[in-house]
Amino acid sequence: MTKDLQYYLELPYRVLLHPAEEGGYAIEIPELPGCISQGETLEEAYKMIQDAKICWLETALEDGIEIPEPVKIQNEYSGKLNIRIPKTLHRLLAEKAKDEKVSLNQYIMYQLSRNTGHPVK
Repeated sequence: MTKDLQYYLELPYRVLLHPAEEGGYAIEIPELPGCISQGETLEEAYKMIQDAKICWLETALEDGIEIPEPVKIQNEYSGKLNIRIPKTLHRLLAEKAKDEKVSLNQYIMYQLSRNTGHPVK
């Protein structure tokens, strides 16, 4: 099977996001060396890294550079996470979920996904 741009775009590469010293956010794909970007907002940073990923992959394909695939996630992750949070934060999250007409679990999952660059499903 020939691995084309679409093949690599569909792979679940990790995206790391952190506040930038100069403001906004820095964002990168660790498995693609040098594939970094930034944005003033979380949404802008995520859009910019998607554009950077496409450019990185296109260049690698054109130049015949080996493209690393995402690190495989170990089966040690169950998808369940229990955390303790302040009561005030719990209340705020519950109110936001109610405003959005979704469960608290769905709301928290959406926010975590959105803020880490993980595809929202």
